[in-house]
Amino acid sequence: MADTSTSNAPAGIAHKPGSPCWVDVASPDVAASGRFYSGLFGWQAEPVADPEAGGYTFLTLGGDVVGAVGPLQEGQVPAWTVYFKTLDAEATGALVEDFGGKVVVPAFDVLKSGRMAVFQDPGGAFFAVWQSKEMPGFSKSHQPNTFGWAELNERGDSQVVNFYTSVFAWEVKLTEAGGGAPPYVEWQIDGESIGGAIDLADIPDMPADMPPFWLVYFLVSDIGASTSKVTELGGAVQKPPATYPGGRFSIVSEPSGAVFALMQMDPSTPG
Repeated sequence: MADTSTSNAPAGIAHKPGSPCWVDVASPDVAASGRFYSGLFGWQAEPVADPEAGGYTFLTLGGDVVGAVGPLQEGQVPAWTVYFKTLDAEATGALVEDFGGKVVVPAFDVLKSGRMAVFQDPGGAFFAVWQSKEMPGFSKSHQPNTFGWAELNERGDSQVVNFYTSVFAWEVKLTEAGGGAPPYVEWQIDGESIGGAIDLADIPDMPADMPPFWLVYFLVSDIGASTSKVTELGGAVQKPPATYPGGRFSIVSEPSGAVFALMQMDPSTPG
C-alpha cells in the first residue's frame, strides 16, 4: 500500500472489517508486470509520485483503483498478497499470536494512507491487514477484470479454521462439493461469503512440498480467452479452465512467476 496524495483515492466500497479490501503483487520488474496486467485486464499502471513510495504503482480500471504492483523486498518472492480490513492492526497482530500465528511485519504507518501488517497463519500461509486512513482499499471489485475471491490453500484446513474465526470473527459455511470431494469451506461475514478454503491434500497432482498460500482470483467475462491471453503475454497456465459449481476457473502466473487465478461466474448460479 502507498500514499494516495498523488493519485485518485479509492472510494465507493464500504469494506467490512475482516473482508478483503486490497491486493497487490510483488514483482522483480514493476514496469513489466504493469504491462502484463494492462494487456490482460485493461488496467492502467499509475506509479505513485512520492519518492517515499519506493516505486509502488497503482493499477486502475476506468479510473478506479483495483490493486497495485510493488518492487520485491528483501526475502520476498513474486506473489500476490490479499489484505483484510482491520480497525486496529496492532490488536489483530496480538490475536494472530494468541491463536498460533506469526507476526512477520509488525504494524507500521504507510505515509498518510493507513497502517498495515503482515502475518502467517499456523499453517504458514502469508496474509496482510490494512487499517485505513486516507486509503480505504480498492474502489471496484466483483466485476469483470477486478478482484473476485480469495482462497486459502492449506494443508489440513480444519486446523486453521479456528485461527481465522478467532482473528477475524469469520463464520464458516460448508458447501457440498460433489463427486465425493469434501465440503468446501466458505468464510462469511454477516452471512455473506467473502472467501474460501481448500485442503492442498485434496487437489490432484499437487506437489507434496507446496507451501500453504492465499490465492487471489480475478473475475473475467470469458475464461477461455483470458487464459489464452496469459500465455500470449508471456505468462503460464498452471491449471487450464475447469468447472466448479459456480462457473469456471483457471490458475495462471505472470512472467515473474506470481500465481493468481481467473474466474468466470455462471450467471444461472444463484447468489
